[in-house]
Amino acid sequence: MAPMGIRLSPLGVGVFCLLGVGVIYHLYSGVISSHLAAFRSDSALTTRQRRTVDLRDLLAVSVEAAVLGGKEVKTVRDENNLKETSKGKTREGASEPLTMGDIQSHRKMFNLLRNTFPEITVNSEEHDNVVDKVTWSHDIPADILDKIEAGKEVPAESVTVWIDPLDATQEYTENLVKYVTTMVCVAVDGKPVIGVIHQPFTGFTAWAIVGQGSNMRPRSSYSISPPKVIVSRSHSGKVKSYIQDAFGNSTTMITAGGAGYKVLSLLEMPSSETASTDQADVYVHITFIKKWDICAGAALLSALGGHMTTLKGEDIDYSSTPLNKGGLVASVGVEHKAVLERLPNWDPEKN
Repeated sequence: MAPMGIRLSPLGVGVFCLLGVGVIYHLYSGVISSHLAAFRSDSALTTRQRRTVDLRDLLAVSVEAAVLGGKEVKTVRDENNLKETSKGKTREGASEPLTMGDIQSHRKMFNLLRNTFPEITVNSEEHDNVVDKVTWSHDIPADILDKIEAGKEVPAESVTVWIDPLDATQEYTENLVKYVTTMVCVAVDGKPVIGVIHQPFTGFTAWAIVGQGSNMRPRSSYSISPPKVIVSRSHSGKVKSYIQDAFGNSTTMITAGGAGYKVLSLLEMPSSETASTDQADVYVHITFIKKWDICAGAALLSALGGHMTTLKGEDIDYSSTPLNKGGLVASVGVEHKAVLERLPNWDPEKN
C-alpha cells in the first residue's frame, strides 16, 4: 500500500502563513518597541540634562563675552578701521551709525553665547551670518567664585539673553570712548536677572546676579531735591523741558552717550574709574529705546535695590519684542516712587 501523504488545503496554507507572519510581526514589533522606548528614555534624559542652565555659569560666560567683544571694539577704534555706515535714522531724526567695531564685537559675543548654550534665546542689536567657533574658556573669575554660589539652575526655555555689542556707537565714531560699553543681560521669564556692563577702554567690568551678589554698590548719598539727572546726548528729544517741569529749572542735567554708561553713573565706581565717570542721581529717557540697551542696567540696579521702569512706573518685559516704547526712569539709593510722582504725564508714542 502506498504511504499516505498529508494534503493541505489552500485555506489551511493561508491560515498557517498568516499565523506565522503574525508571530514574526509580534516578535519584531516587540523588539522595535523596546528599542524605541530605550531611545525615548535616552532622549528624555538628554533633554532633561540640557533643559536647565546654571546662573553662575551664565554670568561667567556673559562676562567673558562682554570682555571679548570689548577687545574687538577697542582694536577697531585703535586701528581707526571703523568703516562707518548707517543703519538709518531714529524717530527723532538722529543717525544710527554702524561700524566694524559693532560687527566684530557681535560675532564674538553672539557666537560665544550660542556655542556655549545653544538651547537659549540670544537677541543682539546687530545681525551677521558669520559663524565664529569661539568657545567658553570655563574660567570663572575669582570675584564671582567668591560671591556667587553654583547650583542655581533655571529652565533653558525661560532664558532670554540680550546683548549690545557696542553701546554708544555715535560717541564711538567721535572718539568719545569713555561712553562706550559692551553689555550682556540674562532675563528669566522676562525679568532681568544677570547684568554685565564692560568698559572696553578702561577694562572695567560691572556685574550682578539679582538675589545673589554684585561687584558694584550704590554711592553713600543721593539727592532728588533737585537731583542730577543724566540724559541722552544724541536721542534726547524734548527731555530738557520735561526734566525742568519735573524737578525745577535749577536741576542739573548731564548729557551723556550710552545707556550702560548712564547706569554706571548712578553707582559707586572704583577709585580708578571715578574720574572718567559722571555722577548722577537719576537716569531718565523719554523716547523709544531698545531692550539690549537697558536690560543689563536694569539687572544691575535691581541687584542693588534699585529700579528701572517705564515713565509710568511699569516693569519692562524682557522676553518679548526688542522695543521699549514707554521711556524709562532709573534710580538706586532713593525712593523710586517719589521720583515717579514728580514726573509729568508723558507718552513717548505721541511725542
